[in-house]
Amino acid sequence: MKKLGHYLSLIKFSHTIFALPFALTGYFMGLRNADAEPKIIIGILLCMVFARSAAMAFNRYLDREFDAKNPRTALREIPSGIISASSALRFTILNSVLFMGSAYFINITCFLLSPIALLVILGYSYTKRFTWLCHLVLGLGLSLAPAGAYIAVTNSIHIAIVLLSLAVMSWVSGFDIIYALQDDEFDKSEGLFSIPSQMGRIKALSISRFLHVCTVLLIMVCGYLYSMNFYYYIGALIFSLLLVYQQILVKPSDLSKVNLAFMTTNGVASIVFAACAITDMVIFG
Repeated sequence: MKKLGHYLSLIKFSHTIFALPFALTGYFMGLRNADAEPKIIIGILLCMVFARSAAMAFNRYLDREFDAKNPRTALREIPSGIISASSALRFTILNSVLFMGSAYFINITCFLLSPIALLVILGYSYTKRFTWLCHLVLGLGLSLAPAGAYIAVTNSIHIAIVLLSLAVMSWVSGFDIIYALQDDEFDKSEGLFSIPSQMGRIKALSISRFLHVCTVLLIMVCGYLYSMNFYYYIGALIFSLLLVYQQILVKPSDLSKVNLAFMTTNGVASIVFAACAITDMVIFG
């Protein structure tokens, strides 16, 4: 059990809360247009767990030398010796295979798309080495959750789910910029790319705020195009207010509340929005 706990810590399993509610929202949006076998929701949940586990383990494996140098991350499982680099790589491969197997369990379309999803979510780990657009690539990886769930149910795509996926992309990119503020000086000293290290904290926060404004607009338009009702917009409003709150929490000269803005606020925002959106679809059909 202790070893399991180490691996759950390695992949930050609790952070699954960011994308999973949106995957469930995509699933219920799909149910409006198609019936789904019970195995579909099981497959979606398995895909979410395995894909994220593979992505996080690979990120920790690839960044192990930087993590060892950074005081903030030096106690992570690989640099501290709790989990070996080779074990983390094997864990990545295992979860990648299980992800593709779960996609095959859903349908052939999801299986054929699964290597593309893996390319995005594993490829993200390289991007900080050459582009400050790394935040958008991370957002793209998590944005596959609602679209993938919708495709799993309907075997098709809809403009509304594309907009919801883009909303997830801009939301995640925005809060990842906030999180990256903690390492701006370290990234600069190591030649790593991030918006805070390349553009400074003030500009980085401005970009983060712009992305979150885009998030709100995309969620609203998604609701309109998919004929959502009262509960959806209540969830969208609460989600929007929580984005405003997290932006207020963090200032260029004060990063003491970054973890509150990153983990707690975003976790609550995603759960509340998904709960309201799903309630809306269950009640109104």
